[in-house]
Amino acid sequence: MKRFLTIMALIFVFGVSYADEGMWLPSLIQKLNINEMQQMGCELTADDIYNINNSSLKDAVVALNRGSCTAGIISKDGLLLTNHHCGFGDIQSHSTVENDYLKDGFWAQSLEEELPNPRKSVSFLIRIEDVTSKVLGEVNADMNYEERSAEVRRISGEISREAIEDSHYDARVQSLFNDNKYYLFVYETFTDVRLVGCPPVSIGKFGGDTDNWMWPRHTGDFCMYRVYTGPDGKPARFSEDNVPLHPKHHLPVSIKGVEKGDFAMILGYPGGTSRYKTSTGINYTMEVTNTARREARGEKLAIIEDYMAISPAARIQYASKHASSSNYYKHSIGQNKGLTDLNVVAKKKAIEEDFTKWVNVSSERKVKYGKALDLINQGYDDLSDDIARAYITESMTRGPEIFSFANRVSVLERLLDRKDVDETRVVTTAERIGGSIDSYFKNYNALTDQRITAALLKVYQEKVDPKYYPAFFEDVQKKYKGDFKKFSEKMFAKTIFADKSKLEVFLADPSLKVLKKDKAYQVTKSIYETYGDLTDLTDETTPFLNEGRRLFVAGLMEMNKDRKFYPDANSNMRLTYGSVLDYVPRDGVLNNYWTTAKGYIEKEIPGDIEFNVPPKLKELILDEDYGQYADADGTLHACFLTNNDITGGNSGSPVINGKGELIGIAFDGNWEAMSGDLAFEPELQRCINVDIRFVLWIIDKYARASHLIDEMTIVK
Repeated sequence: MKRFLTIMALIFVFGVSYADEGMWLPSLIQKLNINEMQQMGCELTADDIYNINNSSLKDAVVALNRGSCTAGIISKDGLLLTNHHCGFGDIQSHSTVENDYLKDGFWAQSLEEELPNPRKSVSFLIRIEDVTSKVLGEVNADMNYEERSAEVRRISGEISREAIEDSHYDARVQSLFNDNKYYLFVYETFTDVRLVGCPPVSIGKFGGDTDNWMWPRHTGDFCMYRVYTGPDGKPARFSEDNVPLHPKHHLPVSIKGVEKGDFAMILGYPGGTSRYKTSTGINYTMEVTNTARREARGEKLAIIEDYMAISPAARIQYASKHASSSNYYKHSIGQNKGLTDLNVVAKKKAIEEDFTKWVNVSSERKVKYGKALDLINQGYDDLSDDIARAYITESMTRGPEIFSFANRVSVLERLLDRKDVDETRVVTTAERIGGSIDSYFKNYNALTDQRITAALLKVYQEKVDPKYYPAFFEDVQKKYKGDFKKFSEKMFAKTIFADKSKLEVFLADPSLKVLKKDKAYQVTKSIYETYGDLTDLTDETTPFLNEGRRLFVAGLMEMNKDRKFYPDANSNMRLTYGSVLDYVPRDGVLNNYWTTAKGYIEKEIPGDIEFNVPPKLKELILDEDYGQYADADGTLHACFLTNNDITGGNSGSPVINGKGELIGIAFDGNWEAMSGDLAFEPELQRCINVDIRFVLWIIDKYARASHLIDEMTIVK
């Protein structure tokens, strides 16, 4: 019985084959998954999904900004569908008080009205190749960690360069299974990506932070872009001469609806999981990473919310910053709760005990894997350095904006501090920094940043050992009696980095004297010096951790040779498959697998920023004007659940049925399974998706943008 429980713990905690679990490389589904997928209802072949010679599903799925989100191609003219929250920053950047696209939505009525986004890119996967034997060909057991890593980097670089020689592609070799396998990924990246349409935030983010990670959901989390190419069909920078992309494949859109048990798969670019972490690694995530994130971001978000409440302009200014900060603030809370409720640490320990017993049976295994867990535990032996680094990251380098912006000027200081100053480089560097001033100050309020600075410096002081304080903390104690509020007021009054006009004057004639007198710049130097010291300290444990993890995962795979293992996510394309399914979050509660548009009305709180329902949407719902998008029961389904295995980066991923047709867009996970990045729980883990019929209904009935639907291949 004990052995059975250990095996079940292995299935729960580690990446082994399970029908609805696993983020699989699409190039390996012929070998590992296609039979099971077809038994579950997939009508496609492996070649229909991944093929490097002919068009396939992979050619209709792209990485946004190299993996921050995913999107699907839904027309022969490069129309792209992703999540509203994946386009939030672009929507915000185009918004003004006069044209508030966050509040009112945006719909281009022609190609000429589509809005360019200089920082947006989409990458198509060209091919995947197993290059493990090449990468590890010159690696031997006598090498230490640094030597092995250097050899891997050298060979990986050679492979990447050879793969894209004489082409416009880009490539990278990535480690999988904790440095036990290496794969080459080749991409084609386009940078002319234009915003086509988005619903108002009251639809695209209905429920706001309150409903985030929760079920039931009623959220039209989608927006639309179009990919453009040069006249020759190749990637090109934005130009009026560019033309819409004609992709190798686009997804047909099904309005037939879904039922419980239907096959569902997702192709996307999941950002990162750590399913092979040991119990000590789980404790680290809970006690270091999540705790620092929760405490620092909680303070920051409260101050941002105060500012956003004062005016529509303030709300637009900080909307994107609030959204990006709040998402993983809440995630860290839910993840700690899930890890505790599901007793993940104990389950990890059970596997480690089983692994140790397996190793100790054989002298050969002892030599090969005997030090794996000891190395990992050594890496987590003293966490004080890591705690300080986590807090300085959340409280300073990623907390107040003034420090990260001031740090950009450090290169100017180095140029100005040389004996023979290269004036040309000084001017070009100042111009480059100056090129970002307008966009920076457009979304910046100095008083808000001042308040955030005071609050977060105090958090760092209270949570971190004094031996890790930056040098300027002594100045705060002596001159300001430890009052970070007064210190921040003085610092912001005596800096060029909180005032656009002062910064412009400086960049027009950069002066080393000005930087040496600037209080915020000197504080920034102190912060980044401390951050560098802490990074050096925490990096000392990297060799132990990485070597231990590599050996542990290699041993697990040898220990369970009959199981199909999948690699942790790391922002390359993965396929996950499962079914449309409800779930039981707790005793006596059954969560249905779908919601309807009427949930908007039931949740409505007039005037509330999270639960306000646009009058036009309310009218359409009350009139039940659902047209061809209604379900067989006459209702309009808004969202639905599957048990697909997803994580951050999968946002915007197309949800595809067994015929290869688009049925939804993945946008969230459920609260009860926030531990999913570290441990998959099949009974609880669910993927929350926008029903594609709801998306089309919003485009057609609400936005009156049926010309976009006319582009699509609709399957009835």
